[in-house]
Amino acid sequence: MKRIGIFGGSFNPIHVGHVALAKAAREACGLDEVWLMVSPQNPLKRNMTLLDDQLRLELAEKALEGVEGVKASDYEMHLPKPSYTWHTLQALEKDYPDCRFTLLIGGDNWAHFQRWYHWEDIQRMCDIAVYPREGYAGTFDAPLVNVSSTEIREKVKLGQSIQGLVPDSIIPLVLQYYR
Repeated sequence: MKRIGIFGGSFNPIHVGHVALAKAAREACGLDEVWLMVSPQNPLKRNMTLLDDQLRLELAEKALEGVEGVKASDYEMHLPKPSYTWHTLQALEKDYPDCRFTLLIGGDNWAHFQRWYHWEDIQRMCDIAVYPREGYAGTFDAPLVNVSSTEIREKVKLGQSIQGLVPDSIIPLVLQYYR
């Protein structure tokens, strides 16, 4: 049975922390692959302005070129909105019966996991691996990369450098899309 890590997020835009975390989770959790699930709408972040789904997916795909065992996925973009992890996991289990899924979430989200839709069912359905976030512990070791998508968007708007915050391969696109 193939072991797949599900790492959901808006990736608005994807950054070096996301990539490092996906690679660390794959190794630490013994996963065959990690799928970065580019989410169209997080129900807990309804007021967030998102770049177009396809553009965020394009950035993620380009950022992950050459990263073994980690890929961007548009799977949630084909499901009803808003994106609930419970619905995604149910659909994945049906469409990929030969896979075992591990949900990758940050310690900050884990601290509020009881707010998630069908959180108890999610715990029964799949493994959950928690990565550390500033001020929150995790269940596996992963680098704490102090970068956020919000910070990147702000730097772009101010005309500041984003070198080292996003993979070099997507810098021109991030500058183009987020201006």
